[in-house]
Amino acid sequence: MRYFLVMGMALAACTPEPAPVTSPDLPYVRDYRAKGDQCFLVGESDATAEYLDHTADLVACPSDYEGLGVFVTETGATQVAIVGQYSLFSVSRE
Repeated sequence: MRYFLVMGMALAACTPEPAPVTSPDLPYVRDYRAKGDQCFLVGESDATAEYLDHTADLVACPSDYEGLGVFVTETGATQVAIVGQYSLFSVSRE
């Protein structure tokens, strides 16, 4: 009986964390600054194509995120759009 309990715990520890719930128009790539970050790197979709730039990351943050000011200050982000409940930012890689 103990064997099954230990195996179940080991398997639970290996289960990857689910991606955050996002708008279907904003393809989630990964958390932006660190694991668990509310802001995430966005992939290409019809809603994001015009904002993608090869010299910058396109990042989405919940528009009501209370750390938004810190995010903008720390990264030098420029808001480029609002899609649903998310603000899109361009963050230069240079």
